[in-house]
Amino acid sequence: MGAGRPRGVRESPIVAVVGAGVTGARVAQTLAESGDLRLAIVDRRSEVAATVARMVSGIATDLDHAQVADAAVLAHPAPHAQAARRLLGNGVAVVSMSDDLDDVRELLELGESIGIGGLSLVVGAAMAPGLSGLLARHLADQLHVVDEIHVAMHGTGGPACARQHHRALGGTSLGLHDGEWIRRPAGAGRELCWFPEPVNAYDCYRAEMPEPALLHRVFPDVSRMSARMSATRRDRFTARLPMLRPPHKEGGIGAVRVEVRGGLVGGERETLIVGTSVRSGVAAAIVAATMTRWVLGVDRIGGVIVLGDARLPTTGLLEQIQANGVSMFEFTGLSRPQELDPDPPAPGKNTPDTPDTPDTPDTP
Repeated sequence: MGAGRPRGVRESPIVAVVGAGVTGARVAQTLAESGDLRLAIVDRRSEVAATVARMVSGIATDLDHAQVADAAVLAHPAPHAQAARRLLGNGVAVVSMSDDLDDVRELLELGESIGIGGLSLVVGAAMAPGLSGLLARHLADQLHVVDEIHVAMHGTGGPACARQHHRALGGTSLGLHDGEWIRRPAGAGRELCWFPEPVNAYDCYRAEMPEPALLHRVFPDVSRMSARMSATRRDRFTARLPMLRPPHKEGGIGAVRVEVRGGLVGGERETLIVGTSVRSGVAAAIVAATMTRWVLGVDRIGGVIVLGDARLPTTGLLEQIQANGVSMFEFTGLSRPQELDPDPPAPGKNTPDTPDTPDTPDTP
């Protein structure tokens, strides 16, 4: 680790946003809204960095000059580990939005190997991973014992996110079953998952997602974990081929759903489900911005931080995320009598695989 750099008294902290794509630009806009931060925008496309910098009254620079920042948000396509190493070595706290499994593992190893001391390295600060970890902790705190955590997501943010989604469906999924790590081909293991409106139900499949690895770090006693993402038949059949057409500039409404199973104090079994439906890039940006502000705060924790860590002020972070426009809903699962329909609908995208459909979600 480097010797660091002198830090004088400043009117406001400096945050470098590395990556000025769809999600990175939203991170910068979210951070700029309060007006108490100075922003430096870094992107390999200088004209894009300059455009975003003008939007947020910041400056466009490069990674070398970003070493004077107090914190950096890595919002560019993976890998992030090399940039994180450079920034941490110069005394800059790092918030990574990477959702690439190999990159996330390298970031976790990096934080443990270089001895970052009082600096914070936040790994997986996006929608999934990220918000999914906070929601898992929110639900786990309501149970006496937690046995299972299952995450499902739908939708993509910008083009880089869409490409990662494509790779994830063509890779190898990681899961935990009865305490043993298992690997299965991505694109298999179909499960119908209900998300909050307006997304509703989608078939979701195993994918090469980092949630199990991250959640196991903060929930080491949980014996079963899985992560799935929604996919169409075409998505699955073409996942191991190059993308057939360029991804959209920004995807539509995305969603994440977290299911936690365990036991209450009296021994009763309980299943808790919470989720959100919002543009994926918006949710990811708000989570990253919220964690960046936390990193800059006086109550920060040094070292490697994974969302869902019991040391984090989860309730306060979720309140800030909701205040910025990400509403979260809890599936109550209350059953009620239903009249038989003489002409039931044909099975389709929004037809559940159980007799009872979830009630309208309630805000937790």
